[in-house]
Order: sequence, then structure tokens, then C-alpha cells
Amino acid sequence: MSVVTRDAPVAAPRAPRPAVGGYLALALAVAVMVLPLVWMVLASFKGLDEIYRLPIQWLPESFAPTNYGTATQTVPFGRFFVNSAIATVLGAGLKMLLGLMTAYALVFLDIPFRRFFFWLVVCALLVPQQIVLIPNYVLIADLGWLNTYQGLIMPGLASAFGTFLFRQHFLTLPRSILEAAELDGAGHWRRLWRFVVPLSGPTIAAVGLVSIVTEWNDYLWPLLVIDRPEMMTLPVGLTLLINSDGLTDWGVVMAGTVLVTVPVLAVFLLLQRRIVAGLVAGAVTG
Repeated sequence: MSVVTRDAPVAAPRAPRPAVGGYLALALAVAVMVLPLVWMVLASFKGLDEIYRLPIQWLPESFAPTNYGTATQTVPFGRFFVNSAIATVLGAGLKMLLGLMTAYALVFLDIPFRRFFFWLVVCALLVPQQIVLIPNYVLIADLGWLNTYQGLIMPGLASAFGTFLFRQHFLTLPRSILEAAELDGAGHWRRLWRFVVPLSGPTIAAVGLVSIVTEWNDYLWPLLVIDRPEMMTLPVGLTLLINSDGLTDWGVVMAGTVLVTVPVLAVFLLLQRRIVAGLVAGAVTG
């Protein structure tokens, strides 16, 4: 007599539970970053009495751009913008150029002690920039470069971060392409610009964004070497909107801050797709 057995029904796989804790942590992090920006934009439309009102009033009574007109009429924002643009374009551009060439030498040139030089770059990443402010200031003052573009730009041209990131990415590039270019008679300069740079788009975008944001938002160094209003950059020029003798109209200050933030925020939105790819390029390379 045969016994018929029935297969037990297979339970359907459970749907993964949403990571509620992860979403809450993400929402909290976004709120910490975004809420100050939202408050800055809303406060730029408020009058003096609205900002100091308790309890806090989030929305302004009117969205009239009065504070923006006051800010642009009080200080020469146009001149500040030109100074910041010159310092940012030249500073970030030269940082990337020096970083590219230094990283290329560390990877593709057979130079003595190149491993030692790489570790010097790594050690430079660990040195806070505030430590070198006084030596740099003394050097710039001795050269007579106070209140000049070269004094504003030159001390920050050596970018250990850019050199490190470019070097790590270059180690992942296929050597066969460069070897074929070398057999065709291409020198190092041509190999760098015709082969290495086109293959390094995401990394260049990441280093470029970090350099642009750093140069544009730099406050402490321009504050030390610039004291003439016609040479001030935007972050330093904002201090002219703060009234040290009386009650500061923070609506006007917030309007000026928005004008400073918008250009670099636009650059970030343009380059954001390449940032992550560039920052993780070569991350597992030793």
C-alpha cells in the first residue's frame, strides 16, 4: 500500500521591513543641514522687528526684496564678486593643475623616493591650515604682497587633498594605454593631457568642486591679508554689513549671505553627479 505525501506549502518570502531608524537618521541629518539655509533665505525678506520677534516667526510678512537692495547699495557687491571670482578661478585652477602634474609624477615617472614624497603629501593632509597662517602671513608681508591677488592666492596653491585623490585615481588607470602612447612617441606632457586627463573626468570634477568651494568661502586668510575695501572678497565684505555700534539689521546681512551662497550652490548642482564617482575613485588602491 503506497502512502501519498503532500509537500508542505512553501512560505512566501517576507518583504523586507523598512529601515525606519535609518530614515529617521537621514531625515534628521537633512534637517540639520537644510533648516539653517531655509532660515537664511526667509530671514533675508524680514524686517528688523520680525527677526527679533518672539516666539520665532518663520515666514516673513512680505517677500519684498528690500533687504537685497539695501545690501547691494551699502557695500560694493560687484567689486567683491569680481575679487572672489578672480581668486576662485585662479586659485582653484592652479590647484588642480599642480595636483594633476604632481600626481602624474608620483605614479608614472620613475623618480627616486617617490613613495616617501607620497607620504609627505599624506602627512600634509593631517596638518591644520591654521598652523601655517602666521608663517604664510610673514612671508607674504615680507614680499610686499598684502592687498594683492598674488598674496591672496599663492599660499594655498599646494593642495595635498587634490594630489592624493589624483594619485589614487591614476593608479587605477590601464597602463596599456599609456604604454601604447609611449610607443607612438607621445611624451609625458601629451600623455597627461591626451590620455590621463580625459579618463579622469569624475575625479577632476570632485577636486574642482572642493577647490572652488574652499576658495570661494575662504574667510580667515583674506581677512588677514586684505584690509582695503576694493580688494575684499565676498565673505570678508559681508562684515561691512554688520553694525558694531548699534543694532545690526540681520535681514540685510542674510540677504548678503544669500548673494554669496547662490553662485557656489549653482556650481555644486552642476557637478553633483560626478562628485561621488570622483571621491570613491581609487579608494581601494594602495
